[in-house]
Amino acid sequence: MIQPKQDKKLWGGRFAEATDGLVELFNASVGFDQRLAEQDIRGSLAHVAMLGQAGILTAEEVAQIQEGLQGVLADIRAGTFEWRLDREDVHMNVEAALRDRIGPVAGKLHTARSRNDQVAVDFRLFTKEAALDLAAKTRVLRAVMVAEAEKHLTSAGGEAVILPGYTHLQVAQPILLSHWFMAYAAMLERDEGRFRDAAERMDESPLGSSALAGTPWPIDRHATAAALGFARPTANSLDGVGSRDFALEFLSACAILAAHLSRLSEELILYSTFEFGFLTLPDSHTTGSSIMPQKKNPDVSELARGKAGRVFGNLMGLLTVVKGTPLAYNKDLQEDKEGVFDSYDTLSTVLRLYADMLPKTAWHAAATKAAAARGFSTATDLADFLARAGVPFREAHEVVGGLVGLASRTGRQLWDLTDEEVRAAHPLLTAEVTRSLTVEESVKARQSYGGTAPERVREQVEAAKAALP
Repeated sequence: MIQPKQDKKLWGGRFAEATDGLVELFNASVGFDQRLAEQDIRGSLAHVAMLGQAGILTAEEVAQIQEGLQGVLADIRAGTFEWRLDREDVHMNVEAALRDRIGPVAGKLHTARSRNDQVAVDFRLFTKEAALDLAAKTRVLRAVMVAEAEKHLTSAGGEAVILPGYTHLQVAQPILLSHWFMAYAAMLERDEGRFRDAAERMDESPLGSSALAGTPWPIDRHATAAALGFARPTANSLDGVGSRDFALEFLSACAILAAHLSRLSEELILYSTFEFGFLTLPDSHTTGSSIMPQKKNPDVSELARGKAGRVFGNLMGLLTVVKGTPLAYNKDLQEDKEGVFDSYDTLSTVLRLYADMLPKTAWHAAATKAAAARGFSTATDLADFLARAGVPFREAHEVVGGLVGLASRTGRQLWDLTDEEVRAAHPLLTAEVTRSLTVEESVKARQSYGGTAPERVREQVEAAKAALP
């Protein structure tokens, strides 16, 4: 609970007038940045230990501050900490509570640092940990995709499950359902890589940059960076406190992942409709209608699709914030956190939901195979047959296009055409040739590297399994 009390500001020496109440409310960030309390106290513990090692504080002062910070942390974890609006943010709340606990020595904690580098280090710690956590959760979903791909390489009848492949949402060519799963596994592999790459680039500690110019105190920034698990300190103090590209990169990776999850959601929603009938989503991840008793709504997928918009918005929001801010810190940068928190929370939930839902989803092999056979999906195979016989592919394309037009106008499939009709299109063709071009043969023929032939998909699955822990 945030309390609307007033006490003397820790920065208030210059001011003769109290802060206006509405300004107090508008200026405060404690309502959301209290989420950084653990990171803030970790940063303070590393900072005070370094101050002691540098001889800036005595061992007794260091011990007092460390014990006090641990007490404050215990109160926060227990939910008994009193968050105060007049103390503005997580940093001032923690420092004021430390002062209340151990007295004036608490003020020595802020030696050789500013809230500017304090918030920067807190936020980097959070964002790095969030990036690595989303990378891990993305890997879990990727492993689920690979397992589903392997599972559907054989159906109840012993054959791999065949799915119509689409371009322009029109039936294009038959593919394996496993090939479809591996396409999403490939996207998620890149998503995971983006989070890990971002975490590596943000693995720098701004602590010790102070307000913007560094500090005259003999601090050891490498020591505090190491203590906090960073690879190194930031090389420039202005950049250390004034840049938020680490958050932008995190939000960019979030936005791309959200786009992939939205595409997955769109397909699952379509495929679960009565008109498609390709799959049945589990009861545990769907909802009903308050008026129509027959309804089974794909709410998880619809919300995952919809929440992509807020993740995109978080990226655009922060881009807009930073585009006009001069170096170094400006209060605008207080707007950097809520979008990061929201994107992290949103994607954490969606990734967990999909990792749980997909193995419980039932695919209907007969329906997907029948759909793959419709729409003249093997027409390209017929053109390839002629091309292998020496007919230029463009000529073969035109010939087969004419046959498709004939079949379409008469309400038939290619394999329903008579021998006379097929031979009239080209002397190398027979009705027997068109009947042999089944969806199974079409899939098996796609032997190129990365193709949908069962052997090639099996290679993709095995390679993906080897790359996963």
